[in-house]
Amino acid sequence: MSADGNVLILGIETSCDETGASVVADGREIRSNIIASQAQLHEITGGVVPEIASREHVAKVNAVIGEALKVAGIGFSDLDAVAVANRPGLVGALLVGVSAAKAIAYAARKPLIGIHHIEAHIYANYLTQNDIQLPAVCLVASGGHSEIFLVRGHADYEILGRTRDDAAGEAFDKSARLLGIGYPGGAVIDRLAQTGNPDAIRFPRAWLAPGSLDLSFSGLKTAVRNLSRQGIDQYSIEDWAASLQAAIVDILVGKTIEAARRTGVRQVMAAGGVAANSGLSAALKSACASDGLALSIPPPILCTDNAAMIACAGSFQLAAGRTDTLALETVPSEALALPSPR
Repeated sequence: MSADGNVLILGIETSCDETGASVVADGREIRSNIIASQAQLHEITGGVVPEIASREHVAKVNAVIGEALKVAGIGFSDLDAVAVANRPGLVGALLVGVSAAKAIAYAARKPLIGIHHIEAHIYANYLTQNDIQLPAVCLVASGGHSEIFLVRGHADYEILGRTRDDAAGEAFDKSARLLGIGYPGGAVIDRLAQTGNPDAIRFPRAWLAPGSLDLSFSGLKTAVRNLSRQGIDQYSIEDWAASLQAAIVDILVGKTIEAARRTGVRQVMAAGGVAANSGLSAALKSACASDGLALSIPPPILCTDNAAMIACAGSFQLAAGRTDTLALETVPSEALALPSPR
């Protein structure tokens, strides 16, 4: 605990290709948030190579943790607990963070808290918003996940809709690869879309069966592939980007707002790397304003993978008395909640 009585949590994040460490006080105040990205390394292959990601985490994790403590102005003895993402993710990458967290918890005699990566994305909203109204609907969209949750309370979730195939971020990245416009695709498409015409190409929207809150993006990806084979230069690259982004955003916003209407909640949250997309952010703000819904979207640095969200979730877990032993395991795939009855 810090000299001023704050509860300090060290968060560690290594679930994919960002090595992150953060110190958060009382679940709200970010004292440090250090992120070592591997984006340039994986740009060569156009996607994350698990073995390479794991090795990079091994090379960087100690330095990143040390920097997080230095920026926060504390030592291991000042911590109240160590929180680490242990599920889901690339198992080799997760093992690096979990091993580091176990070593710190054991040596410093601090509680260890395993954190679900998707739950941490939801908690990122608590780092910048003090008046979250529960129950709420939360859209979690990233490179590996796309789900719409009903958040009834802390650690109380229900999946209202989820992707039946590709995640939204995967659709962005793979489409960008098909168009030859770089990696990570989501960020490049967002930038190019700023000056493109979203109506230039009428890509399909998979609304699925009437009333379904599930998502599907494989058909969109196929449409991009088929049309691009006819010649990418038939449209400007900005129009490709804007039209693709509009198709993804329409589905994500439409399903999220429908989920809010159906459940009667008055609070909407967004989380995950795709929530950093400026088009999605603008469309959600407009739709929520029309329906009189409160909206929370973390800033981009807290939407993409980071350890501050891990520490934040760990603070709430610690307050609820939920900790783990040194037998904590890594789990490559685990749902955060059960889907609602269909």
